[in-house]
Amino acid sequence: MSTFDMHAWSQAHLRSIEQALQGWVPPQAPAQLGEAMRYAVLDGGKRLRPLLVLASMEACSPQPTAWTLDAAMRAACAIELIHAYSLVHDDMPCMDNDVLRRGKPTVHVQFGEAQALLAGDALQTLAFELLTPEHSNIPAAVQARLCGLLARAAGHAGMAGGQAIDLASVGQRLSADALRQMHRCKTGALLEVSVVMGAVAAQAPDATVQHVLHYGQALGVAFQVVDDILDVTADAAALGKTVGKDAANDKPTYVSLLGLDGARAEASRLADQAQQALGQSGLKNTAALEAVADWVLQRQN
Repeated sequence: MSTFDMHAWSQAHLRSIEQALQGWVPPQAPAQLGEAMRYAVLDGGKRLRPLLVLASMEACSPQPTAWTLDAAMRAACAIELIHAYSLVHDDMPCMDNDVLRRGKPTVHVQFGEAQALLAGDALQTLAFELLTPEHSNIPAAVQARLCGLLARAAGHAGMAGGQAIDLASVGQRLSADALRQMHRCKTGALLEVSVVMGAVAAQAPDATVQHVLHYGQALGVAFQVVDDILDVTADAAALGKTVGKDAANDKPTYVSLLGLDGARAEASRLADQAQQALGQSGLKNTAALEAVADWVLQRQN
């Protein structure tokens, strides 16, 4: 870890991710739909999920083939499209009714509710289009597995189900186990599947996939714990979105359940758990994954 330059690594990959997204999110979609889609995706966000895909692929395949690199980049961008669509829909008045995202007006504020709904729908379907390119050297079995993984992580048993639990839990006091399950679905599912899809793109053995899955599970919940902490400690300019909205909406959070110090201790415990999973994986090239876990714990936005 002492010789690994996380900033240089992430900046190089972020440039590649942005270039790929610029090329794959179509500006020519009709009636301003392309403009709304690109507004939702481009030039903003931490790109944590795509970075996790690429870090996992590199850990599992130190000398990747050309199709492995293609599959990993497509998986990385597909997950970012799913994440972006979820934010567009979550911000709408029928859900969280938020007006600020990534330091700029939310999509429904900028383009109207109907266009925001359509942009989210189009981003979701585009994600699966990216995973199934025509005339590709990516094996059909790998394409199919990547599609299945992403669909399950985004659907009723994952992100969408977690959001449903979140909306149904307003005003309720959840147990630690119930809160963890909600966030493992709502936030953790896409983070978990990011590292799994990177390993699948690298055709890692099942035992290795299980170890990176355990890393992703711990990291996903840790990310949400830190999110809850930042919602009460950060300011809107630093965070890039409205702060204090969870308390204002009477939503259960790790801070409301454990207190600020307790939430910080839980985040630290989960980050350690993620690092332990990497240590047990037998993989040698895990520096980027280790650095991401450290960043999740220490992030300020």
